[in-house]
Amino acid sequence: MTTHTPVRTFQLAPMSPMILVLTLVLLLLPVGFFVAAMAGLRFHLAPCFVVTAIYAWIWLRFRPTHFVVREQAFEVMWPLKHRVIPRNSISNVRLLDQDTLKQEIGWGMRIGAGGLGGGFGWLWTKRRGVVQMYVSRTDRFVWIDCKHGRPWLITPEQPDDFVRALWSG
Repeated sequence: MTTHTPVRTFQLAPMSPMILVLTLVLLLLPVGFFVAAMAGLRFHLAPCFVVTAIYAWIWLRFRPTHFVVREQAFEVMWPLKHRVIPRNSISNVRLLDQDTLKQEIGWGMRIGAGGLGGGFGWLWTKRRGVVQMYVSRTDRFVWIDCKHGRPWLITPEQPDDFVRALWSG
């Protein structure tokens, strides 16, 4: 009899307080442009639409909604795309706290979207080079090493369960 690993879905973790406050402040930006435009400063209408379009693009193409652990693959799901990483290409999965992450990567710089809902895209790091980064909080990170390709840094809900599901198979 063959046993199958159940499919497990993990949402992107809720935003940490710092990221939530930053997100709420950033969401006020297009509102401010709109209010200024309605108050007679019509030239603020264009920035309102541009910022709103950028925010929508970030939400639909940069910020993943959930992570799926399947028997043969790990999938990252966004509203408008998805990425499949074969499980046999993963060499290690581990949970990191903020201090351990700093030791692991050294200095880093985000390349992509940041602030609105988290940090998404690439993280250029001094010690590990470019890392795929999709984080919505500032602690309880999951680090995924791939045999051929960049490591991943993500923040799924229930990170302990996620690590067990992905690593134990």
